[in-house]
Amino acid sequence: MAEIHKGTCFCGAVEIEATGEPVGMGYCHCESCRHWSAGPVNTFTLWEPEKVRVTRGADHLGQYNKTPNSDRKWCRKCGGHVMTGHPGLKLVDIFAAILPDVAFKPGVHVNYAETVLPMKDGLPKQRDFPAEFGGSGELVPE
Repeated sequence: MAEIHKGTCFCGAVEIEATGEPVGMGYCHCESCRHWSAGPVNTFTLWEPEKVRVTRGADHLGQYNKTPNSDRKWCRKCGGHVMTGHPGLKLVDIFAAILPDVAFKPGVHVNYAETVLPMKDGLPKQRDFPAEFGGSGELVPE
């Protein structure tokens, strides 16, 4: 049976579950993610949408779409960010800190050409996105 991972927004009003394991984990350095997260880099865990569900507080979720590629959701009570749907990729990004029992094992940096916080960790650094996700697939040096 697949493991169920639970997480909440900052105040706990919104609870989510993710089943199994993420299909990918990493860091995003794009300006949009940095601005949204209010940090120099954003951590992501990517899940198939059918493996993610809101189990409590769906009525508290706010939603904003800056672009058709990102369906950002947060708690309207506390402002805590919860997840971002990526409809074109058919994936949901649950912010790594939301699921405390999922060991964060990043495999890639995306949008590294926009970084403001260079990270020398030996992981692949994609200029934008991998080709299979609509990017150039071009790697840039650390």
